[in-house]
Amino acid sequence: MSQHAIEVNQLSRRFGRFVAVDKVSFNVQRGSIFGFLGANGAGKSTTIRMLCGLLTSTSGTAKVAGFDINTESEKVKRSIGYMSQRFSLYDDLTVRENITFFGGAYGLVDSVLCDRMKWVIAIARLDGKEGTMTRDLPGGWKQRLALGCAVIHRPQIVFLDEPTSGVDPVARRDFWELINTLSHEGSTVFVTTHYLDEAEYCNNIVLIHAGRIVATGSPRELKSKYISNPMYELDCDDVLTATELLKQQDWVGDTSIFGNHLHVSASREDDIGRLVHQLLSDQGIAMRRFERIVPSLEDVFIHLIESKSDAAST
Repeated sequence: MSQHAIEVNQLSRRFGRFVAVDKVSFNVQRGSIFGFLGANGAGKSTTIRMLCGLLTSTSGTAKVAGFDINTESEKVKRSIGYMSQRFSLYDDLTVRENITFFGGAYGLVDSVLCDRMKWVIAIARLDGKEGTMTRDLPGGWKQRLALGCAVIHRPQIVFLDEPTSGVDPVARRDFWELINTLSHEGSTVFVTTHYLDEAEYCNNIVLIHAGRIVATGSPRELKSKYISNPMYELDCDDVLTATELLKQQDWVGDTSIFGNHLHVSASREDDIGRLVHQLLSDQGIAMRRFERIVPSLEDVFIHLIESKSDAAST
């Protein structure tokens, strides 16, 4: 048996002249949490639909749970759980009725279905809510229920497509605790997201941009490989003008806006704070705080995308 739950080789998908996914290759180790990350429109959902047997590839190959996605798509579907970014639950059914429906769809009956229903209710934290209409559940609760229904049949591999889109930070954290539980129980979890902070929970990551893979590795590997210069966070007035000023300096690498702050990578460490302060004060911009930080995966992604853009323009 292969150590890989998913094997992808030069997989592509075209829609007319538009190339949504362009010759991507990667492997996903069994039992791992694998992050497939990128901005909206990067090709994440198209890739996941191919891997789930819902969409045939234009070229290339992939195996999921040992089955070919194009020639054995029905076997792929029986081996996986799938949760799309839009909830698959039926709002006009109760919690219990939704679990019963999805359990039956996966062939669960009698005592097995009863045991798995108890498990879903427990992990979704819906004890006492079995008779509640699903439409009346808060978003985070509905999300946990949707995941429970997607894995009620104990699949080898779980595909989660933008599972935390549109929910609050607390619900996102709770949902990732549930993902970790599934991984510890032996499931391979393949998750797409555009929330790059969530990627810190993943064992390995692929970053995709415009249908192509731009980087692979663990969170630690990506940060150490692509962010070599010291990274600082700057709190100042007029961040837009400050950004333009900093980009013109040869001792500044990447500069990007994070909320009301700036992240700045510098090619030198000596007197960097003094240089930034002097540059801004000459333009009447007050600097409130400037301190070194640990780079985030968002810093990595921005660095890679800007590098690609610079290369394309030359």
